[in-house]
Amino acid sequence: MKTANGHEIIQLFEQFSPKVYAMEDDKIGLQIGRLNKKIDKVMIALDVLEEVIDEAIAKGVQLIIAHHPPIFRPLKNVITDTVQGRMIEKLLKHDIAVYAAHTNLDVANGGVNDLLATALGLKNPEVLVPTYVTKLKKIVVFVPSSHAEEIRKVLGITGAGFIGNYSHCSFSSEGTGRFLPGENTNPHIGHQGRLESVNEVRIETIVPEQLLKRVVTAMVKAHPYEEVAYDVYPVENKGEVLGLGRIGTIDEMTLGEFAERVKTGLEVDKVRVVGDLSSPVKKVAILGGDGNKYFKHAKFKGADVYITGDIYYHTAHDAMMEGLNMIDPGHNVEKIMKKGVTETLSKMCEESGYEVDIFASEINTDPFKYI
Repeated sequence: MKTANGHEIIQLFEQFSPKVYAMEDDKIGLQIGRLNKKIDKVMIALDVLEEVIDEAIAKGVQLIIAHHPPIFRPLKNVITDTVQGRMIEKLLKHDIAVYAAHTNLDVANGGVNDLLATALGLKNPEVLVPTYVTKLKKIVVFVPSSHAEEIRKVLGITGAGFIGNYSHCSFSSEGTGRFLPGENTNPHIGHQGRLESVNEVRIETIVPEQLLKRVVTAMVKAHPYEEVAYDVYPVENKGEVLGLGRIGTIDEMTLGEFAERVKTGLEVDKVRVVGDLSSPVKKVAILGGDGNKYFKHAKFKGADVYITGDIYYHTAHDAMMEGLNMIDPGHNVEKIMKKGVTETLSKMCEESGYEVDIFASEINTDPFKYI
């Protein structure tokens, strides 16, 4: 195991939640501090409040990965006798970096909306609001027959070869590779100055553009040749459709019964409900955070109920007139990302051989109390 630096940790995180998934003008990425330092403690937080910063200081954290960006509106100044200025001062004095992953984490597979859908037991969840179509590349590599299976395995493990619900998809054809090792070479097969002929396999597969660098790096590392022959082609095929929110089904129950499931599954004491509590619910849409403007997407896709936070008074009226039930469990249910991201990033770091302690913030950042 080895100690990672901040750039290495974030490179792993962005394989899971790439920046390209974010909505336009979203404030994501490194917001405070630096990444060119060793990291042995990472804290995952929903919000970056002063209490959260104090927790990070007490626990010796070098990096906070947060869902809600602490700097969302442009700062005109940093005055340290204001709350925000004092927060930034504390972070800089203790060399704690803050990285924000907002709508990109909402969109990502395994991100906020998938975690919420899983917590509510949605079956066969699909994207509610499409926002991004994955761009694809075709990668072709030539490898000696003896190492073909190993290279196919590496390509599949690192994310190449996914077509729909199928993984490790590839095509192989056999042929003869020829090369002449020159001076200062150390060929795996053959000798300097002698033309060699080798039984090789051409392996070709599809890879999402955002994973291309990762796949090529792993492939080259596993390849036996000193100089690896491979090609990358653009393709017109459409990749996976990603987006905000999820919609799926549950075993039929009443709106009132489902509201109780929401309270239990999302760990909240109270919810606001729009609609007849005795009405049947089978198709469910959910969108973490403030999803007011997307309620018509839920209605169009046939949802019986739409779950989102911060429901406006007039949005509730509009939904009632459309015949759509709504449940508002609050914006803070996105806290589910703390556990989810902790588990995902910890696994990725372990697989990469990084010795780093990743844990969730224990501070409750919900500003509301229900009395």
